[in-house]
Amino acid sequence: MSKDGGGLRVRVKTARRRTAQSTRWLDRQLNDPYVKRAKAEGYRSRAAYKLIELDERFGFLKGTKRVVDLGIAPGGWAQVARRRLPRAAIVGIDLLPVDPIDDVVILHMDFMDDAAPDRLIEALGGAPDLVLSDMAANTVGHPQTDALRTMALVEAGLAFAVDVLEPGGAFIGKVFAGGADSALVAELKRNFKTVKHAKPPASRKGSSEWYVVAQGFKGRSATA
Repeated sequence: MSKDGGGLRVRVKTARRRTAQSTRWLDRQLNDPYVKRAKAEGYRSRAAYKLIELDERFGFLKGTKRVVDLGIAPGGWAQVARRRLPRAAIVGIDLLPVDPIDDVVILHMDFMDDAAPDRLIEALGGAPDLVLSDMAANTVGHPQTDALRTMALVEAGLAFAVDVLEPGGAFIGKVFAGGADSALVAELKRNFKTVKHAKPPASRKGSSEWYVVAQGFKGRSATA
């Protein structure tokens, strides 16, 4: 690795047994200002700033008492929630192992497991007023398939949110380019007072990810 003449950018040299693709990934990581900022500020991933930027725009963290983080690994979103909500109960779930986070309960299990919803609510100690979902399916390299698989996770996250949220609560979920499909948008609008799509600045320009921000849960009796 070497620095350019300006002393700011790290240039990654292709090494033996390192593919061109991995070299490009390493170059991007080393020169990403969000990666550098995350290391400096103690966040586990640059994804923390996606949640920070979304919250600065929509203000869904303010006053929140109970948070569920679906797809918590590696823990950046939960770290943001904990720092901004020092008194809130926070529970996360992921198939991947996640290092402990102070005062955050982490369930190492599949969210699609039938037992997951009850386990989450039991650990949380009551109904959440915020459900976060940064879940994405493992990619197979086929854009349409990858988008459909991730959309299925968003739909599962929304179904969970509608089943458990406190009235007035919010749901934040990852979708892909074009946002949520029409059926999902219709379901969101049936259940929430406002539904917006946003691509936070921390989301890479070349990434197809967007987020849906649904606020003001109407309550189950209103949408039954």
